[in-house]
Amino acid sequence: MKIGLFIPCYVDQFYPQVAIATLQLLEKLGLDVDYPLNQTCCGQPMANSGFEHYAQGCDALFTKNFATYDYIVSPSGSCVLHVKEHLHNEKDPAGAQHIRQRVYELCEFLTDVIQVKELEARFPHKVGFHIGCHGQRGLHLSQMSELVAEDFSKPGYLLNLVKDIQVVELDRPDECCGFGGTFCVAEEAVSAKMGKDRVQDHLINQAEYIIGGDVSCLMHLEGILRRQKSAVKVVHIAEILNGRNG
Repeated sequence: MKIGLFIPCYVDQFYPQVAIATLQLLEKLGLDVDYPLNQTCCGQPMANSGFEHYAQGCDALFTKNFATYDYIVSPSGSCVLHVKEHLHNEKDPAGAQHIRQRVYELCEFLTDVIQVKELEARFPHKVGFHIGCHGQRGLHLSQMSELVAEDFSKPGYLLNLVKDIQVVELDRPDECCGFGGTFCVAEEAVSAKMGKDRVQDHLINQAEYIIGGDVSCLMHLEGILRRQKSAVKVVHIAEILNGRNG
């Protein structure tokens, strides 16, 4: 199978190590991975702000860049959900539909498509896992606590394959961090308070690292940790699964 690596613009600009870790991890698993050099923003910021018509150029370019791949994989649940639900291309509707059906967040690709059973990774630290709202409620990467249903977590399954890691139990495991993309700009005070509460949950449960699948959430939490002069660090799950030790 041929994999197209989709790296969101904010990962490319601020956290390139996450993109590198994702590529290295997929290649370690024996996959043929390509990175289309002309990719840009997927258009989510415009669409989420009510200006979806401004994202038409992004949609057309995305369709062109990824039309030939068997699967498109990205280390960002929010961007993947946007592509799955909102990618449109009037000139190539079949191409857009192909992409919507073939784009996967990294963890769901590892568990659902190639069904990873073991990893060469070790992380001897106490971690708390933050599940982003897009990943949980949109992509169904883990169960929602308000439902009376069987518990599951695709990122949790993968973290359990990592040697010597200790995943702490949070008091509110699926609470929003407050980032929400443009929400953190429009509702700054509410966003900051939600982020502080999310950080405090990890601190109370003595996590050394906050792990997540969306760097957007982690960037928000990292800013709060730095302002609090906390020793707790944030790390994307791709870095852990790829073999980062700390």
